[in-house]
Amino acid sequence: MQLRFTRLTLKKKHPLQISRGTSSDAENLFVEVMDDQHVGLGEMAPIAYDRQNAEGAEIDLRDLADKLVDVRPYQISAVEKAAKETSSTARAALINACYDWTGRASGMPVHVLLGLEPTEHRTSITVGINPVERIRELVPELIREVGTDELKLKLGRREGIDADKEAFCTAKEVAPPGTKIRVDANGGWSIPDAIKMVKWLAQNGAGYVEQPLGFEDERGLFELKAIREIPIFVDEYVRDSMDVARLAGACDGVNIKLMKCGGIAEAMRCVATARAHGLKTMIGCFGESSVSISAGAAIGGLFDYIDLDSHLNLDPDPAEGCSLQDGRIVPCDVPGLGVDLL
Repeated sequence: MQLRFTRLTLKKKHPLQISRGTSSDAENLFVEVMDDQHVGLGEMAPIAYDRQNAEGAEIDLRDLADKLVDVRPYQISAVEKAAKETSSTARAALINACYDWTGRASGMPVHVLLGLEPTEHRTSITVGINPVERIRELVPELIREVGTDELKLKLGRREGIDADKEAFCTAKEVAPPGTKIRVDANGGWSIPDAIKMVKWLAQNGAGYVEQPLGFEDERGLFELKAIREIPIFVDEYVRDSMDVARLAGACDGVNIKLMKCGGIAEAMRCVATARAHGLKTMIGCFGESSVSISAGAAIGGLFDYIDLDSHLNLDPDPAEGCSLQDGRIVPCDVPGLGVDLL
């Protein structure tokens, strides 16, 4: 196979602030795998906390290109083996492009090729850390636009947990009746604050808490799980299926992202590992366009929770692919992933 690269800067409609900082745009790398007949398309989105960016991913894949000359895109295991030393984001773009190529070459949508049905679950829509006045505007606006009843609220404010409580109460007040609110602290709490907040959120109707503790407090997860009253999901701690197994005793669920684990194949292994340990699963995203979100949608039927909303916050989305139907992210019913750059 041969590779071709395109880098694009993606701008957000609404800047996303989390406990670690704010993102308003990012440079993503789009990767095409091709032979004489077909082209498959994948995407890399940066992971800031892991120092993975588009320039580094392109360097990784250009260095890898000679090893892939005699490999066919449908030979997923061989591609994974060749790319095992590359960054996870570069690997995700490559592997997902190979799945797109394989679907196009076989005349089958990728989810059909994998024997999967589209998800029955609506995606959550994310509201970042904002002043409470802005939360009052954003929550009903975004829920109405997306047609979902699933809200993910970012907490871990620098002002402390009292400010987090105010933000949650504001979102709960203005959300339409029946909205399910989940919380993601992105590692913004200390162990004492996390213990207080998990208890308070349980009392106030939160569905689950995601990534309550930072990287330095991984051991604290076990302490937190012992006293939690609502499920605890982990995100930043979990990159691949080995991490899922390692942390199975410290959480109730895992947020699996294609950029972290390296693409569709490893994401499916993560799901299998999580199920074997009795964990719930969520598929999430970084600042991805419809190209990578369509790859996530192709395997969305495997997951208990869907958090594939980043493309809905782009101005503009540079690609076309999966569709939004009654709050669900639905894969295309055409060969491959149905993705193209506009």
